[in-house]
Amino acid sequence: MSEDQKKPFRPKREAGNRNERSESPRPDWETRVQIPVNPNRAKSPVIPPEIQAEELPLAIRVQLKTLTEENAERVARHLTMVGLLIDDDPELAHRHAMAAVARAGRIGLVHEFAGVTAYNTGDFSLALRELLTHRRISGSNDQIALIADSERGMGRPEKALELGRSVDRAKLQPQQRVDLAIALSGARLDMGQSDLALAELEIPELNPSKVFEYTVPLFRAYAECLRELKRDTDAKKWDDLAARAEKQFEDKQKPDSEFFDVIEEIEIPKLSDKPKNDGQANDGEKKRPSLEEIRKSRNTYGGDGAQGGSRVGPGNTQSGQNKGGGRGKFGGNRGR
Repeated sequence: MSEDQKKPFRPKREAGNRNERSESPRPDWETRVQIPVNPNRAKSPVIPPEIQAEELPLAIRVQLKTLTEENAERVARHLTMVGLLIDDDPELAHRHAMAAVARAGRIGLVHEFAGVTAYNTGDFSLALRELLTHRRISGSNDQIALIADSERGMGRPEKALELGRSVDRAKLQPQQRVDLAIALSGARLDMGQSDLALAELEIPELNPSKVFEYTVPLFRAYAECLRELKRDTDAKKWDDLAARAEKQFEDKQKPDSEFFDVIEEIEIPKLSDKPKNDGQANDGEKKRPSLEEIRKSRNTYGGDGAQGGSRVGPGNTQSGQNKGGGRGKFGGNRGR
């Protein structure tokens, strides 16, 4: 038997263009794994090309190493935009955080960003969901104060107290312990328990001889509780102490001299289906600040807190009246 006769029989293929798709229906397994297209899905916000992933701190970027290189870079750029916009445009910052969640939903860090930005926009239900997801994935209690305060924002102070009691405060960092104490004190005030609200604030960090930047809101919260108890004289003492400490920290952060550099401004592009007109913007349209102006206005990832600075930046959203205050890990100012 010849070699040709030993080869298995193969039917002869008809000549044609192999690039043409077959008219036969796709197999069932291909249909099952196909991701359906959602036309109502919100588009990701535009990132200026000047924003690079390297601007995100290395300690945050390393947590994205399980993603593909291209996806990790995109997520890092979205998170960088969160840090730049959290003060001036919290709504847009939240959109960038949710775009990062859509690309890296299995990483707890992006849920932390999304939870903090949702808190700053006043969406306490979404903030609670995202922060609990971050806690479940990472096992971290770093954002326990925001979780408790989000429960307050939803009108559930009892649940906030229950969450606060579920963690060991001795294992928290000083700033986190201060934030949690203020949130729980606010929950007590919501329930009309002024005496217990004052007791919640009596922690080791309430020490006038050792003042840190993160203890200034603690002093102010303590003064408010004293006013609720009609102890106005004592309240004024703590208010004065907080004011002197705050002024001291502000003077310390002022540079000895200022230098000005001529740089190119970066405009944050708006997502639009229509091309941008070449003419000037309408008089009634609010102009966004440039990224360089935002960078000059503050140190995006800096800070003198116990954690060495915030990841996102300060915010000032309140979940309600008589709200617990303090600077969280992300710099959230929960003013009373």
